[in-house]
Amino acid sequence: MKNFSKEEYTKYEIARILGARALQISANAPILLKLTKEQLEEMHYDAIKIAEAELEAGILPITIKRPMPKKTGPSPEFKEVVEKEEPPIPKKEDKPVEPPEEPVEE
Repeated sequence: MKNFSKEEYTKYEIARILGARALQISANAPILLKLTKEQLEEMHYDAIKIAEAELEAGILPITIKRPMPKKTGPSPEFKEVVEKEEPPIPKKEDKPVEPPEEPVEE
């Protein structure tokens, strides 16, 4: 098994892995890492610390599935909008703006 690196998992995935493994350890699951009695006493027999040690050693048989988005074409609504597109509005020519003519009073 390869060693654990923080680049592989997000902090949320790490929290989920440690929580799941600590729950297993607290339910008397066998500890996968060979620890001496002194090491366990140093960890205060804490299930989370034991799970962290197992994760850092890279011996946990837990995998993460990351669902990827499905590749689909544009939605039908998008096609309708593209088909109904109106022709572009012609641009006005850049002419100097002249003031409107004032009506002549008689």
